[in-house]
Amino acid sequence: MLNLTRSLDFHIALRPGAEALVYDDVRLDWSALQDRVRRTAAGLKAAGVGPDTIVALYMKNSAAFIELLYAISHVGGVALPINYRLSGEEVDYIATHAGATLILADEEFGTVFSGRDLPVRFLDRAAQSDSTRIFEACGSCVKAAPRHGADLFRLMYTSGTTDRPKGVTQTYDNFYWKSADHNVALDLGLQDRLLVVGPLYHVGACDIPGLGIHLCGGTMVILRDFDAEATFRAIEEERITGIWLAPVMTSTMLSTPTSHDTATLRWCIGGGEKTPEHRIRSFSEVFPNGRYVDAYGMTETVGGDTFMVAGREIDKIGSVGVPVPHLELQIRDEDGALLPAMAEGEICMRGPKVTSGYWKDPDKTAAAFFDDGFFRSGDVGYMDPDGYLFLTDRKKDLIISGGENVASSEVERVLYTLDGVFEAAVVAREDEKWGEVPVAVIVTEPGAAVTFDDMMRHCRKHLAGFKCPKDLVVVESLPRNPSGKILKRVLRETVAAATRRG
Repeated sequence: MLNLTRSLDFHIALRPGAEALVYDDVRLDWSALQDRVRRTAAGLKAAGVGPDTIVALYMKNSAAFIELLYAISHVGGVALPINYRLSGEEVDYIATHAGATLILADEEFGTVFSGRDLPVRFLDRAAQSDSTRIFEACGSCVKAAPRHGADLFRLMYTSGTTDRPKGVTQTYDNFYWKSADHNVALDLGLQDRLLVVGPLYHVGACDIPGLGIHLCGGTMVILRDFDAEATFRAIEEERITGIWLAPVMTSTMLSTPTSHDTATLRWCIGGGEKTPEHRIRSFSEVFPNGRYVDAYGMTETVGGDTFMVAGREIDKIGSVGVPVPHLELQIRDEDGALLPAMAEGEICMRGPKVTSGYWKDPDKTAAAFFDDGFFRSGDVGYMDPDGYLFLTDRKKDLIISGGENVASSEVERVLYTLDGVFEAAVVAREDEKWGEVPVAVIVTEPGAAVTFDDMMRHCRKHLAGFKCPKDLVVVESLPRNPSGKILKRVLRETVAAATRRG
C-alpha cells in the first residue's frame, strides 16, 4: 500500500519518540502524530469519506492541515487544497468542478461561504492545532484503504492560460518519485528540520520538499503565516536546516535586520526567476552556512524540477540548475523537434513525477502533451552545453506575483463584466516587491468612464486580492496583429511607459 501514513508506521517502528511535527505550542513525536491521524481518519470515515472521496482544505498553515493530508490518504480520499485568498465565487467553482463532498475551512473564512450551498465544516483555533477536534467522535481502529501508484492522492487547481483554473491530478507515483528525487538532490536525512512558512496549499511549501521530509525521518516545523522576524526566530530556536521561500519572502528576509543565529540553515530554495548575483551574495552574509538554491518547477510536476548545483551559483548565474535524477527535460520547438544547446524553445518534461493530465478536461490534457509523452510547460528557455537550464520567457499568458500564478485571461473575463468596458487586456508590470503585478488596459464604451476605484470594487467581488489589477491604463484601442490577436508585448511597453510618466 502507498498511503501517506506508511511513512508514519515506518518511523514509529524505528524512533517513536523522535520529533515529527511542530506547530505553535504543539510538538508531536511520530507516535503522537500517528495517533492523531488515525483518530481523525476515523472521524473522516464516519463523515462518509472513503476511497476517491474528494475533501477540500480551505485553511491556513496549521498542524491540522498536515494531519488531514495524512488522514485523508489513510481512508483513501483525495485532498484538494484551495488557496485561502480566493473569493467565494472562485472557491465555489473549484469545489464544484472537482466534485468535493466535504470542505474543511478555518472559521475565520466563514464569510467566504456565506450564502453558498457548499458542504463546509469549520475549524476553530483548537481544531487547527489538533485535527481530532473537528469530529465529535474519533476512534483509532481504522484500517488503511489500499492505495496504489496510479491512484490520486491530491488535486491542485492552478491558473494557466484559460479563464478558469485547471485541476492538476497528482498520483501517489507522482508524489513518491518527486520526494525521492528531492531527497537525493538536497541530501536529506533524519537530522533535517524543515521550516514551512509558505502556504501549504502551494506546491512550493507542501512539496519542496514539504511532506517529503517525513519520508526520510526529518522534522517539519510550521508557521501559520510568513513573517520575517518570526522566521528568523524559528530558524534559531528550532535549529532549522532547510526552507522554501517565494522570491518576495527572500527579499523581505534579506532586508530585515536580525541578530538571530542562523548558522544551522544549510539551504533555502527559491526560484522560478532570474536571481541577481547581489541577492545570492546577500544571502550568504545573512546565512553564513547556507546556500540559496535557484530552482524551477510547476504544480503539474509536483514542483522542484531543477535545482542549482552547490558551488555553481555564481559561474552559472541566471540558471535555475539541472534536472532532478528521474526527470527528462528537453528544449523543443513548436512542432516538438528537439533543439540543440543554447537554442531557445519550450521547456518540456517527461518522467514519473509529471502529472498525467487535468481533472475532467481531456482537451486541455491532450493539448499539454506531445505524442511521446513530454509535457509542454509553456515556459521558454534554453540549456547550456553543461545541461543547466536558463529561463527566458513564458509562452503562457501568465503573471507570477509574489509566487502566485495569475492568469491574465481569468482577470480579463471579470473585467469584461464591468459596465463601461468595451475591450480589456491584462499584462504584467515589473514590481520591486512582488516581482510582477497585473495591470489592466481597457477601452471604454462610447461615452463611458471607468475609474481605477470602479475597477477595483468590481474585481474584488469576483477575484482574490492578488489577482486584482494594481493599475489601470485607458487607451483608445488595443494593438492587434493582422489576424486580430492582441499584441501584449506592445501593451507591456505601453504600461511601462505610463508608469515612467506617472
